This record gives sequence, C-alpha cells and structure tokens, in this order.
Amino acid sequence: MPSPCDAQYAPAGNVGAALMLIDSRLKTVYDGKAGTGPEQQQLTDQFAASLGPEEADDLVDGTCTIIYMFIQWLRMAYEDHDRDVIEYVVPSFVASMRMMPKSIRPEVIPTMAGLIVAAGTGLSPNLWRKQYGDWTGEEMNALEATALLLAEHINRLTDDHDFATRMIAEALSSANQD
Repeated sequence: MPSPCDAQYAPAGNVGAALMLIDSRLKTVYDGKAGTGPEQQQLTDQFAASLGPEEADDLVDGTCTIIYMFIQWLRMAYEDHDRDVIEYVVPSFVASMRMMPKSIRPEVIPTMAGLIVAAGTGLSPNLWRKQYGDWTGEEMNALEATALLLAEHINRLTDDHDFATRMIAEALSSANQD
C-alpha cells in the first residue's frame, strides 16, 4: 500500500525558480564573487518579497522536488558502489549543518535530516514534512541550505561545479518537451 507521502502525490512546485536560487548560491560558494554583496542580497530580498503565499509555497515545493531529485541521483550513484545513500550522506550533511549556527538553528537540523531520509526512502520531502504542520520561518534557511549542500555533494562527486544544477535543468527541459 503506497504511503500518502509517496513522491507520486507531491506537487512539483516552482522548480525553475528554486533552481535559479540554488544556482546563484552555488556560484557564490564557488566563485567567491558572484552573488555576494548588498546588491545581490537586495535582489534576493526583492524576489522573496514579491512572492505571494501561493508563490512562496510553490518555491518551497520546488526546492523539495529538487532535494528529492538530488537524493535519487545520489541513491543510484551510491548503490552502484554497494553503498547506502543515507549512511553516506546524512552524517556529513548533519556535520555541515552544525557548522552553520548563525544561519541554521540547531532544532531544525533533525527535520532537514528527516527530509533527506524521507527522500532516500522514496517519500516526498514536502509531503513528509507537512504531516507535522506548517513550515516555519526558521526552516526556510535550512531548507535552502539542504538543497545547496546536496548540490555541492553531487558536484564534488562528479568533480563538476555545474553538474547538479545542469542535471535538474536538463530534467526540466526534457519534461517540458514531453
């Protein structure tokens, strides 16, 4: 019997906008220049302020869809080497989150680890989370950081700074062609 949190029941959300934000943050991490400074932060703040409640929900759903896709790719990559994605991703993910105490509140780290475990077991991260109530403001930075850390993990595995975002962009492009 399928779970009500099964990925097939999840809304995809605005994957394009979520991907744009993740890509911008990755470029900041890799370049050290792009996306830094007050102008970039102002643009990001203006974008967030322009979203109504439905658009904000779509952005959260899109981020969760990307997290799910990243974990599915990682699951297949680790299974090719007879390894478990949860065993190899969650501990380093939690350690990375704990190193960001100014951006990530400690009490949201278990929720974000749960999102990864949910995705690793084929459940939708957003449907899994929603069964515990509405998203909180404190979880938004952590959600973005989760997607960013997973993308960076994939990029490190592939030795390609653009692999994770390119993979999602190509999936979006092929979905639009179908």
